[in-house]
Amino acid sequence: MKNHLKRIAAPKTWFINRKSNTFILRPNPGAHSFHYGLPLGVILRDMLTVASTMGEVRKVLHNKEVLIDGVKRDDHRFLVGLFDVVSLPELKKQYRLVLDVKGRLVLSEITEKESGIKISKIVGKTALRGGKIQFNLHDGKNIVTDTKASVGDSFVVTLPALKIAKVLPLKQGMHIFLTKGKHAGDSGVLKEIKGREATYSARDADIDTAKEYLFVVGEKGAEIKTGL
Repeated sequence: MKNHLKRIAAPKTWFINRKSNTFILRPNPGAHSFHYGLPLGVILRDMLTVASTMGEVRKVLHNKEVLIDGVKRDDHRFLVGLFDVVSLPELKKQYRLVLDVKGRLVLSEITEKESGIKISKIVGKTALRGGKIQFNLHDGKNIVTDTKASVGDSFVVTLPALKIAKVLPLKQGMHIFLTKGKHAGDSGVLKEIKGREATYSARDADIDTAKEYLFVVGEKGAEIKTGL
């Protein structure tokens, strides 16, 4: 795999200046999709501006705590993905990586209390011995539990322990967030699911989309901050 990436060829979800330099840091393969994650070095240098060069970023990661989902990370190429929590304890700042209304990855500042939870979508599950189920989540994490849930539902989990605090089923009336398609970054209330298609309500209008684009984030409202 190449260690470099041309800015002009970077995913459209990356909210970066594509003409300032030729190249940008390529992240290491991680739990998230390349299109729905950003390298930690780019987040610290270009988005949070806690360093002006990548060399300074490496020093920051070596000397100070930078937490992703409550776990210390020191690799500037670490892939930070959608809904991951970035914490800077020394600055007492916490952020969540979300999509803006144009479908671009941006950081949304959140409270310390909210930084202790995360919503993860169930993308697969496997039956184990003893009646346990292994749930595969969108962020590459796995949880083994006897909790009842289906693919497409979401878990509200605590960080960094990954204990299930709540199950958010994919059903009518739930608050959803769009992760893909032309409405990526939008949110609303789910009205109907028909096969692979779905309809949600937002801004006094009904909008059609694909079922696979839906990400359940709450019941009466979003459990986390999903926008700027």
